[in-house]
Amino acid sequence: MLIIDCPFCGPRDHSEFTYGEDASVTYPDVDNLDLEAWYEAVFERENPRGRHLEKWHHQQGCRMWLVVERDTVTHEIFDVRAAHPDMAELSKKPAKKTATKKAAAKKTATKKASAKKTTAKKAGAKGAAS
Repeated sequence: MLIIDCPFCGPRDHSEFTYGEDASVTYPDVDNLDLEAWYEAVFERENPRGRHLEKWHHQQGCRMWLVVERDTVTHEIFDVRAAHPDMAELSKKPAKKTATKKAAAKKTATKKASAKKTTAKKAGAKGAAS
C-alpha cells in the first residue's frame, strides 16, 4: 500500500487517488496538425524502471492534480507537488518526501526496539544499584 502525502490534505492512502498519466510527456501545441506528433504524444509511452514522474488525481479528497515522483520498482515516493505551479502556493505545506507504509512501519519498529533497549538498561541499572 502506498501513502501519498497530498500537499493539500496530508498523508492519504493511495486508494483515494486515481493514476492520471505520465507527467514527463510533452504534448504538441493545440494548433499542431502533425498527426505523427500527436500519435507519439498520446499512444507511445516508455515503461521506465526506477524514478519516474506521474500525474495522480486526488479523487476522494481535495480533487487536485498532483505530480508524484515515484520509483516504479520499489514504489517509494520521493516528492509530491501540485501539478499546476500556481496551486503550489495554496498548499498547506511545501512538497516533501514521503515513504511507503512498509518504510514507515520499519521506522516505527526501529523506534520501539530502541525504546525497549533503553527500558531494559534502566531496569538493569536499578537492579544493580539495589
